Amino acid sequence: MPPRSVCTNSDIDALASAHARFRSLGEGSVLLEKNKMTGIATITLQHQEKKNALSGQMMVQLADAVSELESWQEGRGLIFRAVGDFFCSGGDLTVVQKISNNADGDLMCRLMQDTTTRLHRLPLVSVCLVHGRAIGGGAELTTATDFRLFTEAGRVQFVQGFMGVSTGWGGGTRLARLLGARKALDWLLTARPIHASEALDCGFADNIVQQDAVYDEAHQWLQERLKFHPDVIRAFKKTVTGACDNDVEQSLLNERKLFSPLWGGPENLRMLQKGTKH
Repeated sequence: MPPRSVCTNSDIDALASAHARFRSLGEGSVLLEKNKMTGIATITLQHQEKKNALSGQMMVQLADAVSELESWQEGRGLIFRAVGDFFCSGGDLTVVQKISNNADGDLMCRLMQDTTTRLHRLPLVSVCLVHGRAIGGGAELTTATDFRLFTEAGRVQFVQGFMGVSTGWGGGTRLARLLGARKALDWLLTARPIHASEALDCGFADNIVQQDAVYDEAHQWLQERLKFHPDVIRAFKKTVTGACDNDVEQSLLNERKLFSPLWGGPENLRMLQKGTKH
């Protein structure tokens, strides 16, 4: 999906239709919590009886959570997790059966591509906790954050081919950018489970954490990457995201626009007065 700033009227209308169509479909919920003291938000998938499969209303709630985080000026980081011992099993089959036609499929694809792309572009440092299986659409969700922490029980599996479809939530595009075309194609075509050790070896996972303290370890891991002023963190994130989304010339322009207000700004002057670079 294009960024909201360049969405066409038809894109906006389609997203509005998707919200209206899916908001009342199925059960489960997506919980957003914002800690103003730490600047760290947490998004939690809550549909344990369906292995945290996303219902229609959960898709819309996830989109709403991302929209709220886009305007959270005090935010620095985001932890994306789920309840129980299963991260996400993709789409809720009960809902999927109700929307198994081309028109609704296109609406769902538009909604989830828009949501996951905006999640990835948030000016927050984001990490996904893969603390159990993430299959199908659930595997696609793990690609939407900046980092991924696995437990030993964590594994991703792109099973879309078994259902007669391809990736529809933006995961195929992001997987190719994360792993390169050959490895991404291998994961998609074999549909084999990728365990924590392999995910770590190939750079898809950034660390393996203990199952019994997964959230605390993730919080500490993320905090170590949030030590700078919020404006600096957000500028770094926007710089890297811009480099991934744009050509070199546009990326350099974006980098300069992010850098210029910080140079001679309050935090820069404060650090200069200390007379040290570290």
